[in-house]
Amino acid sequence: MAKIIEGLYYAESHEYVKVEGDFGYIGITDYAQNQLGNVVYVDMPEVDDEVEAGEVFGAVESVKAASDLISPVSGKVVEINEALEDEPELVNQDAFENWIIKVELSDKSELDNLLSAADYEPLCK
Repeated sequence: MAKIIEGLYYAESHEYVKVEGDFGYIGITDYAQNQLGNVVYVDMPEVDDEVEAGEVFGAVESVKAASDLISPVSGKVVEINEALEDEPELVNQDAFENWIIKVELSDKSELDNLLSAADYEPLCK
């Protein structure tokens, strides 16, 4: 069973947002990394890039497949997880600890469109 953490926001496309103040940490869920298999590359935007809710902001490549990353929220990228450039497999080790980008949220009301842990769980069955 995939690990799902209470208190995060989930997208149907299997990204999560962990909100801290005006910032959101975006990554892929444990279920997503499990489906992908061994992650070999994470394509990330640049710092200061704008991401839009529902739009592609990067990709995760595994030995099995490449999968677009869809941003659950809109905002400005303030940090990327540089560790993933050298060790993309960190996503497999703990998808929730190894977020992909940190954004300054431009519209917190977008979080209302996302799923709670309880609502997300059925998508992982």
